[in-house]
Order: sequence, then C-alpha cells, then structure tokens
Amino acid sequence: MPLSKLIFKPGINKQDTEYGAEGGWIDCDNVRFRYGLPEKIGGWESAVGNTFIGVARDMHTFTDLDGDSFAAIGTDRKLYIYFDNNFYDVTPIRLTQSCSLSFTSGNDTVTVTSAAHGATVGDFVTFSGTTGLSGGNIDNSDMNAEFEILSTPSTDTFTINVSEINTPDFTATATATGAFQINVGADVATRGTGWGAGGWNLLTWGTPRSTGVITQRSRIWVLDNFGEDLVATIVNGKSYTLDISAFKIPRNTRATELSNAPTQSNFMLVSPRDRHLIFLGTETTAGTPSTYDPMAVLFGNQESLTDFTPSAINTAGFQRLSSGNQIVSAVRTRGDILILTNTSAHSMQFVGPPFTFGFKQIGTNCGSISAHSAQEAENVVYWMSDGAFFLFDGVVKEIPCSVQDYVFDDIDSEQKRIVYAGVNLDFSEISWFYPSSGSNTIDRVVTYNYKENVWTVGTLARTTWAPKDIFVNPLATYYDINSTATAQPTVYGLTAGRSTLYNQETGTNADGAAMTAFITSGDIDIVDGDNNMFVRRYIPDFKNQSGEAEMVFFVRQYPGSSQTAASTTTVYSTTTKVDLRARGRQVAIKISSDTTDSDWRYGTLRVDARPDGMR
Repeated sequence: MPLSKLIFKPGINKQDTEYGAEGGWIDCDNVRFRYGLPEKIGGWESAVGNTFIGVARDMHTFTDLDGDSFAAIGTDRKLYIYFDNNFYDVTPIRLTQSCSLSFTSGNDTVTVTSAAHGATVGDFVTFSGTTGLSGGNIDNSDMNAEFEILSTPSTDTFTINVSEINTPDFTATATATGAFQINVGADVATRGTGWGAGGWNLLTWGTPRSTGVITQRSRIWVLDNFGEDLVATIVNGKSYTLDISAFKIPRNTRATELSNAPTQSNFMLVSPRDRHLIFLGTETTAGTPSTYDPMAVLFGNQESLTDFTPSAINTAGFQRLSSGNQIVSAVRTRGDILILTNTSAHSMQFVGPPFTFGFKQIGTNCGSISAHSAQEAENVVYWMSDGAFFLFDGVVKEIPCSVQDYVFDDIDSEQKRIVYAGVNLDFSEISWFYPSSGSNTIDRVVTYNYKENVWTVGTLARTTWAPKDIFVNPLATYYDINSTATAQPTVYGLTAGRSTLYNQETGTNADGAAMTAFITSGDIDIVDGDNNMFVRRYIPDFKNQSGEAEMVFFVRQYPGSSQTAASTTTVYSTTTKVDLRARGRQVAIKISSDTTDSDWRYGTLRVDARPDGMR
C-alpha cells in the first residue's frame, strides 16, 4: 500500500484525553512550535563565571547616555548591577555606626555589640577601619570585609562567623565601623497557624488560625529607569535610586533611599511619554504610612524624582481606583499605561493639566496574578490572571488556552506571587514561569506563541527574564536554593542560595551539559473504521537535525487500553526509514533527545500500513 501521511496539529493540548486530542500533541519539555512544527528550543550559557546571592525577583535592562548596557537585578537579599560581564553589589546602606567585636580563643563565632543595630538574621554588614587586633592569626585587615549576620541575641548585639578567615587563637576586643545593608527579605512565602498568625481583626480575639495564613511574603522588586538612573522599589516597601554616572567609574557606589517618596508601594513605573514617576497601591501622602491605600495611584511632578506633593504649580497628584482590592501590576503600552488590580484592568492616559492623567476601567474579572505576570510584545499586553490568561490590544480579551487546567490545577497558591513573565520576540513567545504545587521555587513554564496561537509547557525554571533589546541574547536567571557556589561579592559566613545569570537562545546545550527535550503526540487513527492496521515501517522527517534523536512508536487497540511501545529507535540525519511490526487502531509517537549538541525540528509522519482484520 502507499505510505499514509499522518499530520499532527501544532500546540500542546492537555484539556482533552489522549484520544480526544487526536491528531495533536499532548506533552513536551524544552520544545517550541515554529511554522506549525515542533523543534527543540535554543540552549543557554552562563553569562558570568560566578553566581550572585539570593533569588532574583526582577531584572531590568537599560542603557546609559554613553550607550553602555546594564542589567539591574533585585534578589531577596541584595540589589545588583550587571555591567561589563560582572556583578556589582549596589544594595543600599541603612545604617553606619561603631561596633565592638569580641573574639574568644578557639571559637569561630564573634559577638558584635552595636547599639540598636536593627539587624535580622541573614542581614549583611561590612566592617571598615578595624583596630585592636595584633599578634593573633586574624588581623585588622582580615576583618575589613563583609559578613552575613548569624544571629541576633539582642537589639544591641549580633554574631558573625569567622571560620573562613581563621579560628581565633586569641581572646581580644576590636572596634570597627559597621555599614549595615537594608534588611533582607524572604526567598519564599511562609504560612503560619495558631494565635498571632495573620493581620489584625482577621478573626475574633483568642481564636487560633487553624487553616493558616501567609505571615511572610517573598521579597519582590520592581525596577525601572528614570533617564539613565535606576529606580528600585521593594513591593510593599521603600524605593531607592542609583546614579549610574556616579556608579560607572568607581563601580562601588550604592543605591540610596529615594527622598520624599512613599514608604510602601505595590508597584512602580515611569510613564512613557511625559516622564512622571508613578507609585501604585501606595500612600496618598508620600512618606506617611497611615495614608497607605492599596488602590491609590500617586504620581510625582513631571521630571522629578522627589516632588510628590500636589500643588497649583506642579503636575503631581493621586487617584483612587474603584474596582478591586489592590493594585498588583502595571505595563506601559501604546504610549499609555495599563493598570491591573487583583480583579480588574484600567487605562491611565496622560491628558495634561489640570488633571495630568485620566483613568478608565476597561476590564473586569481579569486581574493579574503577580507583579511581574504582565508583559508587552508588539503593542499587545499579555498577562496571567488567577485561573486564565488575558491580552489587551485595545480591548481586554481572554486567551483560549489548551493547557489551562494543567497550569492552574498545579500552580502553588502560596507562592503565586513569584510568577514571572518573559518575552522572546524572535520566536513570538510569551512565557510564564511559575511554581508547581508544593514547590517553593519556580520549576515550571507555560509558553504562548501569539502569532501561531499555540501553547507549550515545560520545566525550564527561570526566576526572571529580560528580552534581547539591550543585550545580544535574552537574559534569564536560575536559582538553586541549596547552592554554596562562589558568589559575588565575597561574604564571610554566607549561607546557601545562589542564582546564575544565563544568556538564553545560544547553542543547543544547557550550559555545556545535555538538554533533555521531548514531545509526545496524542493518539491518531491510522485509518477510519474498525479494522486494525499492520504497520511495517515509518519514515522519520527531520529538518536541520544534528546529533541523535530517539523516536518511540506507540500503538493501542482502544482509547481505554494500554499503549504499547512497538519500536524505540535512535534516529540520525542519515536515517531513511524504520522497520517494525506493529498492530493497532491508533498510533502515537514520542520524539526526544538527551545528548550534547543535539538539535532537531520534526516534520510529518509517514507510515506503511495495511488492513489487518478487526481483532
């Protein structure tokens, strides 16, 4: 008989059964669709030899007035600038004061006395100008370094560990100046139960919280640039700024707290056409915590980073949105701003004096799931909501999703605040990186190809992503909660938790190692009717294949019967056909690769089959 061509529809379909998804694909990892055909995604390589400290929660790329490229990265523990292939710690200093360091012979733990230090466990302190050490195996210069705080026995004392320098062979007291960085945040959200868990008036007095409430939220940063300078906001916290021209030459300048700005905000961005610094879900009177309103929008005077007090001679002001409980995110688009609350969408448009901005609600039941779940691509905003995906192209629309239940039935409800969206313009893709159920970190990705209208899923774990508009390749970060790898800067007593910055879409490997990629089809009838078919051979169809790929050919009799692997074959670019003996009513295939330097793009399946009776 002539060869039969079996054509599979593009995209992953997990809404149907394997048989209901007939003629389609049902599962994949590290695979995308291009021109309707599945192919292995591009590889990645480490951008810097060292790691950096903590889990990245936002990354923003920009250029200065000289045209040099920068990436700002905010983690739960530090704020970094990536410049000239290095990481620079620009974490703000909150306190600088005198410290007394008590060393005991044979004890690696040093007790430091510093009045009302305000430090918490895991904070960082850098000592300078140390005096009082001589004759022992640790000298003054050794202690002029950065340390992680090990414990805080009291409001006036804390401890550090010096074992990486030496175990003291002396007992002495030294003095130094300590520069305390802003308090670290949490890398994961935590849930508390019992008395005292949750906010005021959540339940009646004396009632323990039996089901648990989130008592500590993951630290999230929001980063933007005002001209060439960086503006960095901690979600639900303060804002900071870094003068890039002052940083660029010495490369040891740190960000400083933004004066006269709100002390608590859910989001921040700079308006696209008129350059107003805007805080959302914030204080209506900047710097006054009692005026915090999670639905308020506060904008400063045009071209100002510090003037947020409305007057007759400036363009500062505020507006309260009415639909929703809190503002979650905002995106610049089409010269205006799309604001997303937890339940609704609003437009914010510059209209000039006397109102400065006009506001209009444009969507309901379409809120954002996280601060970084919304991204613009080619003048359209795409975002993940709590149960669906949406776009705004002038009108808010829900995006039909063939993997919707798979994603939202598995996403971890406690950690959804860390969901991060990234754009890959070369492949017309929006990816949402999210934590699966029971995971404290991001370990899944769902991707939408907005030009071909297809979805894929996978395990690519990236905590942040920046498109290739500033750098040659997209940049992305990966977090290893258990890593103790060498990190920048050098910190003594540093606990585990490191991130790696990757150049994405380069090569075919996973930072030099093999990348596992696969795609599995749903069942497809060989022919219509009740007859079984006997399959003698199939012809693989690959384009631009390098290395090897494995093809598994499955058959089954009925949708409810077991699937049988009739053939498992390693296929090369020189493979012309695969002979086999298989009998069934439906067939399916799986294509995979797990060796270095392998690459493939799959076409169509042709089989040589003939009728073989009804049993």
